[in-house]
Amino acid sequence: MINHYQSKYYAYELSKRCSSDSTEKFGATLLDAKVDLNPHQVEAALFAFKSPLSKGAILADEVGLGKTIEAGILLSQKWAEGKRRILIISPSSLRKQWSQELEDKFYLPSKVLETKSFNAARKKGKQNPFDNKNNIVICSYHFARNKAEWVQLTSWDLVIIDEAHYLRNSYKPTNKIGNTLRIALEDKKKVLLTATPLQNSILELYGLVSFIDSNIFGDLKSFRTQFSRADETEFEDLQDRIAPICNRTLRRQVQEYINYTNRIPITEQFIPSDEEHALYEMVTEYLQREELYALPASQRHLMTLILRKLLASSSFAISGTLQNLIKRLKATITENEINQNQIEKLDSEILEDYDLFDEIQEDYKTSPVDIEYEIEDVVEILSEEEIEAIKNELKDLEAFHELACSIEHNAKGDKLLVALSKGFDKLKELGANQKTIIFTESRRTQTYLLNLLENNGYKDKVTLFNGTNNDEKSKLIYKSWLEQNKNSDKITGSKPVDIRAALVDHFKSNESQILLATEAAAEGINLQFCSMLVNFDLPWNPQRIEQRIGRCHRYGQKYDVVVINFLNTKNAADQRVFDLLNQKFNLFNGVFGASDEVLGSISSGVDFEKRIAKIYQNCRTKGEIESSFDSLQKELEEQIDNKIKSTQQKLLENFDADVIDKLKTRLDEAKNHVSKYEQWLWEVTKLGLNGKATFDKKNLSFVLNNNPLKENIPVGPYTIHKNREDIHRYRIGHPIAQHLIQDFKSKELPFTELTFDYSNTKLNIASIEHLVGNSGVLHLENFEVNSFDVTDNLLFVGFTEDGEEISNDICKRILELPVISENKNSVISESEKAKLSEYRNTHKELLLEALKAKDTDYFQQEVDKLHKWAEDRIIASEKELRDVKSKIKELNRNSKKTSSTDELLKIQTELKSLEKQKKKLRQEIFDVEDEIEVRRDNMIDEIREKMLKSIKETPILTITWNLV
Repeated sequence: MINHYQSKYYAYELSKRCSSDSTEKFGATLLDAKVDLNPHQVEAALFAFKSPLSKGAILADEVGLGKTIEAGILLSQKWAEGKRRILIISPSSLRKQWSQELEDKFYLPSKVLETKSFNAARKKGKQNPFDNKNNIVICSYHFARNKAEWVQLTSWDLVIIDEAHYLRNSYKPTNKIGNTLRIALEDKKKVLLTATPLQNSILELYGLVSFIDSNIFGDLKSFRTQFSRADETEFEDLQDRIAPICNRTLRRQVQEYINYTNRIPITEQFIPSDEEHALYEMVTEYLQREELYALPASQRHLMTLILRKLLASSSFAISGTLQNLIKRLKATITENEINQNQIEKLDSEILEDYDLFDEIQEDYKTSPVDIEYEIEDVVEILSEEEIEAIKNELKDLEAFHELACSIEHNAKGDKLLVALSKGFDKLKELGANQKTIIFTESRRTQTYLLNLLENNGYKDKVTLFNGTNNDEKSKLIYKSWLEQNKNSDKITGSKPVDIRAALVDHFKSNESQILLATEAAAEGINLQFCSMLVNFDLPWNPQRIEQRIGRCHRYGQKYDVVVINFLNTKNAADQRVFDLLNQKFNLFNGVFGASDEVLGSISSGVDFEKRIAKIYQNCRTKGEIESSFDSLQKELEEQIDNKIKSTQQKLLENFDADVIDKLKTRLDEAKNHVSKYEQWLWEVTKLGLNGKATFDKKNLSFVLNNNPLKENIPVGPYTIHKNREDIHRYRIGHPIAQHLIQDFKSKELPFTELTFDYSNTKLNIASIEHLVGNSGVLHLENFEVNSFDVTDNLLFVGFTEDGEEISNDICKRILELPVISENKNSVISESEKAKLSEYRNTHKELLLEALKAKDTDYFQQEVDKLHKWAEDRIIASEKELRDVKSKIKELNRNSKKTSSTDELLKIQTELKSLEKQKKKLRQEIFDVEDEIEVRRDNMIDEIREKMLKSIKETPILTITWNLV
């Protein structure tokens, strides 16, 4: 076991703050995180803030390379440094997934902020619900825009923006979300995540880069002037500008580390029965009527979309909703009025069947309004004519409902059994687990499918998963799971989170073969152990489909993934939608994530879904349907055009052969740091919990017998290993580890003599072999430097009894050897003290010189950036000035040639206008030059303020050493 001198050194190593460009910066984070170590992810995280003056980065790895993990490493590092005001902005559909990933992989707490939780916090007296140091805040794009005032008031330490291609048009004044967020987050450190930073225009790159740092390019006018033609010379300049802010790794560069699997599509066609088809036609005609009383006018489009989804799902799904519409109309006739309470009741009834209602409702708001107060009931008194119209509508709905209830079998359901048989045969051929997830958009359809499957060979093999998970079987699964995992960290204490984990674990076990899920399972769960997915109901939003498939077809999947879809051969619109999703978006086949570049080409899957809904709503004949889809397809072809691909490759993709070698080096460095941190943590814990725990060195685990802390920490088994889920995970961020680290750091250690054993360690360390039998002095001190970064610099000073200085690395090696004896009566001579002081001062000066040189480099980078920005600002105005001067010359020449008074007058009028423009442009150049001077002075003052403000020197230990 190590002694207190070694433990103090290890404690400082485990908690030290490293410089921005050091791989070691993430050593503790990578040890703590429950993720596989991939070099490109470490590289990307390091890249994001390699300069402490950086305002952020675009992490643009190709899809499937784990940009979320890269962001997680950054978030963990910030959290460990105590910088805990962190915001994640993502599409609304990914908010829960982010929360789950942070909890599962990085042990980071988070809170999803939306209207309901925001208002609840305000009512409890929280002045700004965004200002939260206990949780990472997660919200949607729309919510962040609507609450921009509160976002702007928060002093964010880091902002992560997922699917950042939504902001690529933020340079346009019409892009309200982009412009609002740019202003709200100005001067905050930001990391944008997107696989498609450049899709249709070079200006999109300007939009994203300027969103992070407005000083990279002058302004839009100068950018257009310089880079619109984009020839080879301009590409070089553009590449140089983008290089410090945009990092992109390609899949082919990391194939050594990541295995890619394919998607295998199976399309099962079905012909609905005459009754099913008649029901479809009747409800479709009803939804296309100009006046409907069963649907609230304010939500007509949203409700129509949902009804169409339920209609396509099953007769059972639409039957229940029709019944709710009938109840609503009957109540309306009885009360002779329509009021807000009835609308809310209808909302809640649909919500019971459609898990996505809340989310879609937010996406479909055309003009979101902040709700800071209760909305009063809106009452509308009905006329006699309206009551009569409602009665007629009621008769129609009752007829639809009667027909729906008479249908006992659905053709699509019968085909599901056929498709499952084909799919499981394919899984057997692949050697994969005989498991599948089936997605439906309706809970009523889910109940119908459960009965169908239970009665056709899958009895007791089906696990349900939906937005409530409150059926009896799920409750029993949850109860059993809690008992099984009582000694592990899998239990979070949040019932909704834990019951989801319990259902996934049950599906993974041998007791279940099918996970029958609503859209609630499309986010926040990982099913790499399952390689078949069935879209019983197919969403129209391609991003949602990709999200579903991504549950199985993701990093860690060992087998090709079978994707099953159903196609109604009697429905022309359904066929065209499927063709678009399959052929244009390429969702159902190809390698891992092949669709992402295409998905990035549409600004929003919700917008695409609205376009589809509009066609269904407005087209009444097959010809109209075909014509509308032809127009949409042509528009998509223009969006998904690859004309910009070559530009993207030239600007963003590094084809240098050194990239792969660099990644290998980064992997080795990261593994070494993680290995060291693991060793230090293990040794510190053994000493700190001596007598309170029983240790198993072979498995790096221990059983905690007595809790050393005041806070409630469970006793029982712990492990440092990441792949054990049955017992508590022990890590640097764990409360016990943090307590021990701080305790050892605070110990005052007197001068002593330590004898280290090298000969019996069976180690072969060439650098210290020659010191066996020798002795000397060793001193360790921490220099906390507060400059652009706050860093801890552990400085060793050591020499032999002959006065020969030994290197920093040798000092470390000696201090890590086993100690076989300690002599507390040892003293240090005056000559040794003098030599120690001399060496220490020399090393201190060298350290400060190195730090100053690094600061100078950072400073120079900012100066270069400012010069480029200044040139940009002037270039556009100078070009415009040259053009005006050229026009003036030409007009002067023409005036000498003309003999017409009218023509001469016209020329002189134009000359007068151009002279004014010339004067204005000259003044503009002068103004820009003045602005540049002010900006440069301000920047220099600001940087000078940050440079090397203070140094705090903390002696850690001084010993004499003997090496045997």
